[in-house]
Amino acid sequence: PYGSPQQAPGTHQGRWQGAGNYGFQAQPMGVPGGFVVPPVQIQPTMDGTIWMPIPPSIPNCPPGLEYLTQIDQVLIHQQLELLEIVTGLEVNNKYELKNALGQRVYFAAEDTDCLTRNCCGPSRPFTIRITDNLGHEVITLQRPLRCSACCCPCCLQELEVQAPPGRTIGYVVQNWHVCLPKFTIQDEKRTDILKITGPCVVCRCCEDVNFEVKSVDETCTVGKISKQWTGLVREMFTDTDNFGISFPMDLDVKMKAVMIGACFLIVSHFF
Repeated sequence: PYGSPQQAPGTHQGRWQGAGNYGFQAQPMGVPGGFVVPPVQIQPTMDGTIWMPIPPSIPNCPPGLEYLTQIDQVLIHQQLELLEIVTGLEVNNKYELKNALGQRVYFAAEDTDCLTRNCCGPSRPFTIRITDNLGHEVITLQRPLRCSACCCPCCLQELEVQAPPGRTIGYVVQNWHVCLPKFTIQDEKRTDILKITGPCVVCRCCEDVNFEVKSVDETCTVGKISKQWTGLVREMFTDTDNFGISFPMDLDVKMKAVMIGACFLIVSHFF
């Protein structure tokens, strides 16, 4: 019921039964004398960033999303912008997307003009381009200008997820509710796949804010999107935040990408 899962290499099938196992084994390369050449390790870049090793290509998986087959959580760290702190003007936001080991999986950058950022505020339309460690744009998030008032249910928030750029794989749409932030994750055919429900009060002191990801009938929790508490000083004097996304390892890789898009929509709309 959650789409066609992409199995992570070397893992077993979970409660989402996949159509195939794309496992692989690295074969050692022999050299004269019986020695074995050790595998090439990803080295830190000039700024000290350690990237996640590049996974092999997988059939029926959009290029660049192979990373998501190997992880069940993503940590998103918004970068601190000195110009924004000094001038108070909104600048294009930038984010690091990391795995549980702290390795960078993707880098995300907002692409909007100065007038839009500073006039429309949290309701602004935007394009976020997500690149891999080779600099290739693998995911594009597009958010049109929509109304932010809960009293206007005909024009609620929406975000389109493309992977690769130009090919839609899913949508995140806001659902009208009196007091709860609610969203629906849809596939490219606008079929409902997952539901997201947040707390009535999204601003809390000294604790995380959790948005639960549930099945379509909302009877089973399958993941979570969390806004992490970063400390009193950082919360008061900057708008840089940390977020976490958890999902089943064997969830359809396209839906994992759409969940990342859902996190960015929640970030821009509420935080």
